[in-house]
Amino acid sequence: MTQYPEHIWHNGSLKAWRDATVHVMAHGLHYGSSVFEGIRCYETPSGPVIFRLGDHLKRLYLSAKVYDIGMPYPEDVLAAACRDVVKANGLRSAYLRPVAFRGLGGFGLSADCPTDVAVAAWEWGPYLGAGVLESGIDAMVSSWQRVAPNTIPSGAKAGGNYLSGQLIAREARRLGFGEGIAMASTGLISEGAGENLFIIVDGVINTPPVSAGILNGITRHTVITLAADLGYTVVERDLPRETLYFADEGLGDPKGLIGRIAPGGEAEILVNRAPSDFAVSRGELYWAEWTTGGAIFKLGADGEPVALHPLEAGAFTHAIAVDDSCVYWLSVVAPGQSTLTRAPR
Repeated sequence: MTQYPEHIWHNGSLKAWRDATVHVMAHGLHYGSSVFEGIRCYETPSGPVIFRLGDHLKRLYLSAKVYDIGMPYPEDVLAAACRDVVKANGLRSAYLRPVAFRGLGGFGLSADCPTDVAVAAWEWGPYLGAGVLESGIDAMVSSWQRVAPNTIPSGAKAGGNYLSGQLIAREARRLGFGEGIAMASTGLISEGAGENLFIIVDGVINTPPVSAGILNGITRHTVITLAADLGYTVVERDLPRETLYFADEGLGDPKGLIGRIAPGGEAEILVNRAPSDFAVSRGELYWAEWTTGGAIFKLGADGEPVALHPLEAGAFTHAIAVDDSCVYWLSVVAPGQSTLTRAPR
């Protein structure tokens, strides 16, 4: 059962969570006329710190401008509300959700309605679930496309825009995947149901442009900035679907399969984990995994993986070879820096 926090900021003041009510005929409930932000607050030695709060609120007000939703409070009031609701709930880390929506008023699409505003804060782990930062997810290319340009403004973070994401995400869950990846109306790669994409091919970080029907995410901007500061090449460009299949080390932490065609012509899965490369020598299977706690593995006689050699923390192993006496693997440990390691098999 979901545990809700005690307090929420609603229309100008802190109140009990249960008291933040909305009429069932509110415009935003029927027509999706809301704008919102999703903001992380992190625990630090000096106390909770809200990540890029000013940038998030700036986008909230720009989204409201696009949809002609009048904002009854200035940005500094909502900034204070974000800090107050974290403090009132005694949270050390949190997810914050400022939201503004057309409330109860007229009933037509263009009806004049008052704007209701709320800020909630609660504890929420990784968006796609526990363990995904360590083991990654399985993702599929969705049968649903993102909206075309000049239809719904994807650059605004509005409630109605996320109907597209719901279709993509629920299709993925129904088919057993952790997330769905959408194509743009052009047939080129757009984004995930609720996240931007970065695809690393030959050491270059690629990401679709804002014209691909994506939300120009604040986390996206942070990743691009930090990657450039660390010496990586980041390219915003149109990406055809096959780029997903060309990706090497960078599409999250994807799981994969190692299989073979067994005698008799049947496909047989040998490893269903997160291999980055594998090799076979004298009938024995070896592979590398670059997840947290990654290692060089060997398939045991009982069909279970046997860890042979730990990998350097943070390194990505993209090539492995085996001879009669040793296992060799090539790892990228930093931009432009690789190591070749040998160990007894």
